[in-house]
Amino acid sequence: MTTAVVRPTPELAAGADALFEGITDPVQQALAVLKWAGDTFGDDFAVTSSMADGLLAHLASTAFPGVRVVFLNTGYHFAETIGTRDWITGVLPITLVDVQPSRTVAEQDAEHGEKLYERDPDLCCSLRKVEPLARALSGLLAWGSGVRRDEAATRAGTKLVDWDAKRGMIKVNPLAAWTQDDVDAYVAEHQVPVNPLAELGYASIGCAPCTRPVAPGEDPRAGRWAGKGKTECGLHL
Repeated sequence: MTTAVVRPTPELAAGADALFEGITDPVQQALAVLKWAGDTFGDDFAVTSSMADGLLAHLASTAFPGVRVVFLNTGYHFAETIGTRDWITGVLPITLVDVQPSRTVAEQDAEHGEKLYERDPDLCCSLRKVEPLARALSGLLAWGSGVRRDEAATRAGTKLVDWDAKRGMIKVNPLAAWTQDDVDAYVAEHQVPVNPLAELGYASIGCAPCTRPVAPGEDPRAGRWAGKGKTECGLHL
């Protein structure tokens, strides 16, 4: 991979987004977005993965072999999620970036009390996700996520290529226009690794204390922070 020579700007993001929105095939659209990001920003580009599956990592490594894949190792993950991370890392040509929070769970408990995720989930997410991601992306020019428009009302306006004003960088969402049927078809065709929890009804997988299975017909993210009035961890806002 190479070092980027293009400076990221809101205008660059808007132009690329308009270009890629014209591609109707979801797979070709996603690959085009990822190849553009990789070719444009080189080693200054990375994608993130919650390890709910290997879909984004598979697409990204197809478009840009060796791509950095950032995993936020919060200390609260299901064992199945850690296993999926190791599985994906073992079978795909990616460079895993395993990011730890500044405090261990024990250190956080000592400072803020046990089960902070129950009393102040926003603070817990900030300490264990938002700050570590900011550290992981520091110095990069572009990053990518697996956010889809059909996942929740809060994500319906997701752009394929956007300007991340908070971080001053380009953000790509190559799966933005995908449906669940698109995901299922690609996973089946390419035998993409999937977190075993998906078969148990976990439509969106985060930290174990804050994630439950969803009932048929529920919003895919209804199992995240159930009963807390919270739908996002803060990474994509």
